[in-house]
Amino acid sequence: MNIDHIAIWTADLERLKNFYVKYFDGRANRKYINPVKQFESYFISFESGARLELMQKPQMPPNINDTIGTQHLGIIHISFGMNNMEEVSLKCKELERAGFKILQGPRKTGDGYFEFETLDPDNNRIEVSALYTDSEISEI
Repeated sequence: MNIDHIAIWTADLERLKNFYVKYFDGRANRKYINPVKQFESYFISFESGARLELMQKPQMPPNINDTIGTQHLGIIHISFGMNNMEEVSLKCKELERAGFKILQGPRKTGDGYFEFETLDPDNNRIEVSALYTDSEISEI
């Protein structure tokens, strides 16, 4: 069994699609439009087989949770795995140069990961991580 996809409501479907395609090598399908329900969506597929469904509907209320400063119960982030610590560091620098806020890291965790946290254009938390080896930790 595997997780097929995770869905995210957005007020700006094209902006969010472009973010995941550009920075995380996602592949977008053709936009689905249901004019009766005023619903539009994209599925963004990743090399691993995981997918995000990005959805837009005009009457969706904004998220009232503080996704930046205070975490709440429920799903809190999407995690993208990289091959090594260098790729994590490069992705962090790329996103930071593009103007995306880095919330934490890059840092070594106690459970064997090297990671950083950032936000997508809708302020959904994203974690980018890789397992590290003892030889790698001295290189970064």
